[in-house]
Amino acid sequence: MTTEDPVPDPTKPQPEAVRRHAGRAFAFGVPIGTLGGLIGLGGAEFRLPVLTGVFRYPPRSAVALNLAISLITVTAGFAVRAATLDPAPLVSLLPVAAAIASGAVIAAYLGAGWVHRVSEIHLRRTILVLLLVIGVGLIIEAFAPGDAPGLLPEPGVLGLAVAVACGFAIGLISSMLGVAGGEVIIPTLLFVFGADIVAAGTASLLISLPTVAVGVVRHARRGSYRDRADRIRTIGPMGIGSIVGAVAGGMLVGIAPQAALKLLLGIILIYSALRVFRH
Repeated sequence: MTTEDPVPDPTKPQPEAVRRHAGRAFAFGVPIGTLGGLIGLGGAEFRLPVLTGVFRYPPRSAVALNLAISLITVTAGFAVRAATLDPAPLVSLLPVAAAIASGAVIAAYLGAGWVHRVSEIHLRRTILVLLLVIGVGLIIEAFAPGDAPGLLPEPGVLGLAVAVACGFAIGLISSMLGVAGGEVIIPTLLFVFGADIVAAGTASLLISLPTVAVGVVRHARRGSYRDRADRIRTIGPMGIGSIVGAVAGGMLVGIAPQAALKLLLGIILIYSALRVFRH
């Protein structure tokens, strides 16, 4: 009596295909993380066109996956900063960071629900517009003076109200794109509140952690992470690759010209967004 080999289920990803997908996800995660690390960001805005254009995820799924990967990279980045940096410069920035985080968390909760209700075409249009805005922002930042005084360097009641409003906008961007929001948080802290660049980077992670976590929980409750294959072949490998790249990018910060990089990456982001989402 012979036993036949089980027939593979064509509806389920096969191990070899999962391994290839995971290898590609890691391979894309490393350079994206490196580019993000070079300019002090997580690189999530560059991951989204890859998830949609290269890996062919629908925008709704791509946003949820990007948010989960962002949570991995933000947690790792915060752990590194907490272990290596002096927290003293951050103390004076904590009230502003808390105000921004409060607005961002509320918007992330609302925005994650909106992503699941809006039509696919409207979601694509929203993603395209936000990526174009971030790309243009990177180009503008490349030419902006790094030592410009903040508009509200000593925030009172008005400043905290502005911080909450900024946080709300940041939370919407985070939930719409699946990003940690550092590409908006850091310029806000620098140019609106006159923060030191190092303190702004740490505060950005503090703000991003609860914002991204709320978005991930909302997506999880709506079933965005039920597919175990996506967790194994995309979230994990791309998250690990992004961390590896971010570390490498951080080591190369002193070598690469920041302004030229932001200009180049802004152009790349605009081109990628138009290519993937123009239809």
